[in-house]
Amino acid sequence: MTRDLVHIGCGAGFAGDRKDAGGPVVDTLAKRDGPKYLIFETLAERTLALAQKQKLKNPEKGYSPFLEAYVRPVLQRCLEHKIRIVSNFGAANPMGGARKILEIARELGCRTPRIAVVSGDDLLAVMNEGEIRAHKTIEGLPIGDGIVAANTYIGARPIAEALAGGADIVVVGRTTDPALVLGPLIHEFGWAEDDWDRLAAGTLAGHLLECGAQVTGAYFADPGFKDVPDLAHVGFPVATIGRDGAITVSKAENTGGAVTPASVMEQILYEMHDPSAYLTADVVLDITGVTVTQESENVVAVSGAKGKPRPDTLKTTVSFDGGWLGEAEISYAGPNALARAELARDVIRERCLERGSNAEYRFDIVGLSSTFDGGSAPYPGRPAPAPDGDFRVRAAVSCHSKEVAEDLADEVLSLYCSGPAGGGGFRRNITAQIHTASILVDRDRLAPSVGYCGAEI
Repeated sequence: MTRDLVHIGCGAGFAGDRKDAGGPVVDTLAKRDGPKYLIFETLAERTLALAQKQKLKNPEKGYSPFLEAYVRPVLQRCLEHKIRIVSNFGAANPMGGARKILEIARELGCRTPRIAVVSGDDLLAVMNEGEIRAHKTIEGLPIGDGIVAANTYIGARPIAEALAGGADIVVVGRTTDPALVLGPLIHEFGWAEDDWDRLAAGTLAGHLLECGAQVTGAYFADPGFKDVPDLAHVGFPVATIGRDGAITVSKAENTGGAVTPASVMEQILYEMHDPSAYLTADVVLDITGVTVTQESENVVAVSGAKGKPRPDTLKTTVSFDGGWLGEAEISYAGPNALARAELARDVIRERCLERGSNAEYRFDIVGLSSTFDGGSAPYPGRPAPAPDGDFRVRAAVSCHSKEVAEDLADEVLSLYCSGPAGGGGFRRNITAQIHTASILVDRDRLAPSVGYCGAEI
């Protein structure tokens, strides 16, 4: 076995990604020689805030609700083939996520894995709300009332430490997405904290893998312009990274999709605000000298990443109460449907605005608003809608009161008998909203730690 090459595959690029994507990736990794890893990236900013709210209701919850769907189909094969799993599906409760994996392992009858839990990203554990509010918002909304969560993007070193402790599986909460890949590379290759170019290469490898099938043709696809074969069975990516930082990107065997210089370059540029200074917790990545070359079918080589010293601060996402969103719809079809839909919209608008609340309302006719520019002029090339077509009246409100949101939905429902003729197909949706803001905090305020559960070494 050579330890000069590390093979890392991705089984999910966001919470809610395909549940069966990890299987072909595991099958592919199982055939590779050398250290092998499977990552799942499942944590967005609002995903974490919702997990924190779950944990408040039930201390046993707060890890990703998709954890079991991703882990159960592949756990036994990963343990058999020594494919180590690294994921941020710990969300607000990494230890709870680790316990759930142990439960799954017992149910499957496979050997008990050693699971590492990385914690220390919760800023509210070391800083009060006043201190958090004193930080300048660098993006997002001004921090409002009711802070739900404040989690800091920690780096890859704790993951490397966890793997050095013999973990089969590493469960983390909020970390930078590329750290899920960089951590294993630091562990396998022993890259120093100031080996900026190699850390940059490992970060770039993580950036390529973090969004799952985006790099293998999925989000890349645009029929007639960028055609991708068999997208229904798109393969998720597998990367091989050398000790020198050289990267090759491919995809799971016997799957659809495509890995090309164009698909790889699109993913490299994804969320890349400054190509010469992509800030992460471990290194500042410079991609301005990166080259991308097709080595063979669905195999692309990437090289040339450069690194600069890491920032002194870490990004933190602060999530706070965003009030309520209420929306409801009702349909009108048949002769004179447009006129009836317009009358229904006007009735709802008048009744809602009469209440005099400071809520923010919106009223649309789907099938009309999508054809016209919001007034009476159609978009270029789009014909005016037929007055006897099918239309849906949609009303929505953003407000601080659940009652106001419910009231709007009730008003739309009342159109069944108190509105124009022929209304039907009512639906409603009322959801609590989370707003986010980003701040920068001194990295010394946090002290990530690693714990273990499951099998002993």
